[in-house]
Amino acid sequence: MKFRMSWLVLSLLVFIFALVACNPDSSEIEDPDAGSSGDDGEAQQEEPDDNELVIANGADMVTLDIHDHNNTSTEAIHVNMFNYLVRTDGEGGFVGDLAEDWETVDDTTWHFTLRDDVQFHNGEDFTAEDVKYTLERVANDDSLLEYGNYNQIVEVNVLGDHEVEIVTENPEPALLNRLSRLGSGMLPSEYIDEVGFEGFLEDPIGTGPYQFDEWVRDDRVVLVPFNDYFEGEPQWDKVTFRAIPEDSTRVSELLTDGVDIATNIPPEDWERIEGEESVKLADSPSQRVMMLILRTAEEEVTGDPKVREAIELAIDSEAIVDSLYEGAATTTRTRVTPGNTGANEDLYGESQYDPDRARELLDEAGYGDGVEITFSSPSGRYLKDRETAELIQAMLGEVGITVDLDIREWSSYVETYGEKGFDEMFMIAYGNSMFDAALALDRLTQEQNEGETDYINEEVEELLLEAESNMDPEERIEQYQKAQELIAEDRPQIYLYQIDSVYGLQENVDFEPRLDEMFYVDDISKN
Repeated sequence: MKFRMSWLVLSLLVFIFALVACNPDSSEIEDPDAGSSGDDGEAQQEEPDDNELVIANGADMVTLDIHDHNNTSTEAIHVNMFNYLVRTDGEGGFVGDLAEDWETVDDTTWHFTLRDDVQFHNGEDFTAEDVKYTLERVANDDSLLEYGNYNQIVEVNVLGDHEVEIVTENPEPALLNRLSRLGSGMLPSEYIDEVGFEGFLEDPIGTGPYQFDEWVRDDRVVLVPFNDYFEGEPQWDKVTFRAIPEDSTRVSELLTDGVDIATNIPPEDWERIEGEESVKLADSPSQRVMMLILRTAEEEVTGDPKVREAIELAIDSEAIVDSLYEGAATTTRTRVTPGNTGANEDLYGESQYDPDRARELLDEAGYGDGVEITFSSPSGRYLKDRETAELIQAMLGEVGITVDLDIREWSSYVETYGEKGFDEMFMIAYGNSMFDAALALDRLTQEQNEGETDYINEEVEELLLEAESNMDPEERIEQYQKAQELIAEDRPQIYLYQIDSVYGLQENVDFEPRLDEMFYVDDISKN
């Protein structure tokens, strides 16, 4: 009990330090695959229009390339510009979006009938050729970050203007899940053929209810309505997504009516917001799990499984949840949390804090006098990410692990992430827009983890690959559950906690937070 209370005190010191410390320098490096950055001059914020929706995120959009990121807050913008073939219905099923109907022809072939009344933002008709281009691009280009989630697709056959067949290499039980998420937004094949993909990134078009207007990097993304949208005219005259990494600034903008919705409201501001008549809070569980990613190759310090175990045992994740999140998170030893197909609930709500055993393991590994690692963390992307990293640094120091803490703004962080350029350990919080273990565990297959964790466990590899194509749902779940148990023992990823999403809203805003953290802006209203 004394130890837990000491971490509460330490967390308060971390918070005070964060208030007075200088902000780290922002990176000047831009994502080479991102779109136009808008005006080159200093960004100026205008007063919002009466029929403008303004949403404040903790980080900027990372790219306009739907295939070259796996970032939820970026997808939450993209879903208003692009449509999927199908969408999840929130109850484990699917409803049509650009597809009217679908069926399995055989174990490796799916037939889709497309809507015939859809146009891209430039007036071109949406056809089967666009489906072929979109899915084959990501399925065939291994340089794209989403490649591993679509390389199961062998080809897309065009059967007519509004009919396609999707052929997979093996049976694909989660194909509809894949087609309802990031990476499956339909792209305009004719337009890209005319202007090239770089031209598309400068002036992107989709089929969604809103079209691209401008992107001022590290400041805002602006969308305007597409009045020929197939489901009717959009309700907003303008939608602005602002990037405001600092929690205090985001809350201040909410309280002064500068934004309609603010994400990642920190616990220390909850009571203040609830005490104001003009604003309110909305919260929801999320799919997002905060985790540590470790290099496991033999030549790395963290290649020793005893060092990785010591790292997990040194971290009091329950104390972090209590002190930084005030309970708005749940400890876990798996990324596949309840509500996802393949969840192993025996690993959910669990932690293994044992600093004495952590010291013993380091001694057994030959590091009785201590060891040093580099630990990278984003600042401002996730609620309390910087403070979490600082607490972890202190906790690891208590058992003899000296941490060189590398804190970065998100734009710099995501570039190194894409290059798999971090050192021994980095922190990230993944969501799961597929609601399936296939996405949560795919990055641990040997093909996907090369250069990042370099994790090799042949039993895990066999389980993951077999489950990926197993059309027996019960056996598939058992395979994923067994794989999670092995991963929890090997620790190429150390799972900390599942984060709840807490939003601040203007009192007149009607917004129901989603488990997948998407902002479908026409589902949001003001009264």
